Amino acid sequence: MKWKGNRKSENFEDRRGMSPGGKLTLGGVGGVIVLLIGFLMGGDPGELLQQVQQGNFGAQTEAGPVDITAEEQELTDFSQTILASTEDVWNVLFKEQLGKPYQVTTLAVYRGGTETGGCGTGKSSYGPFYCPADQKIYLDLSFNEELKNKFGATGEFALAYVIAHEVGHHIQNIVGLLPKTNAMRGQLSEAENNKISVKTELQADFYAGVWAHHLNKITGLEITYDDILDGMRAAEAVGDDKLQTQAQGYAVEESFTHGTSAQRKAWFKKGYDTGDLRAGNTFEDPSLN
Repeated sequence: MKWKGNRKSENFEDRRGMSPGGKLTLGGVGGVIVLLIGFLMGGDPGELLQQVQQGNFGAQTEAGPVDITAEEQELTDFSQTILASTEDVWNVLFKEQLGKPYQVTTLAVYRGGTETGGCGTGKSSYGPFYCPADQKIYLDLSFNEELKNKFGATGEFALAYVIAHEVGHHIQNIVGLLPKTNAMRGQLSEAENNKISVKTELQADFYAGVWAHHLNKITGLEITYDDILDGMRAAEAVGDDKLQTQAQGYAVEESFTHGTSAQRKAWFKKGYDTGDLRAGNTFEDPSLN
């Protein structure tokens, strides 16, 4: 994957050196998404539930200087470059395929924990997440090590896929899908809510694939099919069935919230194969009902 020397997004916040405080808010869709990703990306459910019940994450501390290693700086540059590429791709596709302008998202990089603008306090144990309330993506770059060491998703494109997936949630938000599904949640059973969550996550995987399809043509980045395979392996690595089996020795299909490894890989590949953001309506796919 060739990415160095390309444009880096200015829609970037560096929050390293800041500590979180305050309460975790679960009243909106942002809070729901944060909690779900926490369960699936390595967060301890007992710890998360205890924090939700207590509602307190400690006092806010002042920002201060932090030491950034050369490796972390490269990851920072990489993340900003990937975000810039999503801006370039979606600016074109929104105009060509939807006939409207694309509204950019912001990437906030932090360490340990950070306050969000409407989704409460996020922690790195939740994994990367998108907050619809402030339209920002939150990422602790240490997650890149988890991708490699915990999930076995190697290659630079694995982290690129993760960022593109979160941008996919941003797309769902600005086109009105997330507000719509959030309004439905209180009227549905837990099993039905889980199905909606799966469809939402698989569509974000699809959008990541669409982005990858257009990278070489629209941006200055260059990827090969080996990079796409890395993306598909990353999608497989975070399937509900695989994560649950790793954690407890078995999987419970009714509790899936992100989709199986096979589903995540398939929808990412469908996005890459079609390149058409309109071809990813997971909510009308009968196989997901």
